[in-house]
Amino acid sequence: MLGATGIGLYVGHRTRHLADSLKEPFGILQAALLGLVGLLLAFGLSLAVSRYENRRENVVTAANAIGTTYLRAQTLPEPIRGGTLDLLTRYTRGAVAISDHIPGSSEMGDAVADENQLERQIWSLAASALERQPTASAPRLYVEALNEMFDAETARVATLENRVPTAVLILELAGAAIALGLLAAYLAIAGRGRAAVILVSALIAFLLLVTADLDRPTRGLIRVPDTVLQNQLQSMTQPPAAAAPRSP
Repeated sequence: MLGATGIGLYVGHRTRHLADSLKEPFGILQAALLGLVGLLLAFGLSLAVSRYENRRENVVTAANAIGTTYLRAQTLPEPIRGGTLDLLTRYTRGAVAISDHIPGSSEMGDAVADENQLERQIWSLAASALERQPTASAPRLYVEALNEMFDAETARVATLENRVPTAVLILELAGAAIALGLLAAYLAIAGRGRAAVILVSALIAFLLLVTADLDRPTRGLIRVPDTVLQNQLQSMTQPPAAAAPRSP
């Protein structure tokens, strides 16, 4: 942005002797482009903010689903209960680890694959619990919570990988650079407002930086917090609140 502004100031200074013929067309072009760029910046920032809010909501939903599943797993009969509680703790630890990886990276892919493998093991134990007690309430309620937990975690991972389209970001960058260059050239031809246009370019650059940072959920200055998941994992490392049910 600053580079485009500098080029615009240079071009305006060099063509200042043509001010009478260039001032009006440059003014019309920069006004039209600035209006368009304002819409693009608002659109891109709106997309990034909405995705950020969705990611935060999905973290809470996933943590609540894991907590409900863990509590209901405590009502399963042994030895299924012990194995399930251990797998759920590992599953939550993996969910926290996913928050530390860059979406789309090989590390993220490995973490998701490990989580999917744990899901298969947890579901296998749930099927065994249903087979042993097909009419009991505890296994059926547990399986219902388990399904919701899997769905919530899938939605959380999907929103982490849901980014603002690259074409939108490129359009914002290119449009803002051209508009600032024309604005700087217009002000240089008019012989005023150079400091103001540099300030505007810095402000637009900052808005673009915020938009890009909001779109990087696991890195940068603005991250999606996973405190709820970490608190849930910490509670799962403590002894279960309910004892194992007695055999009939």
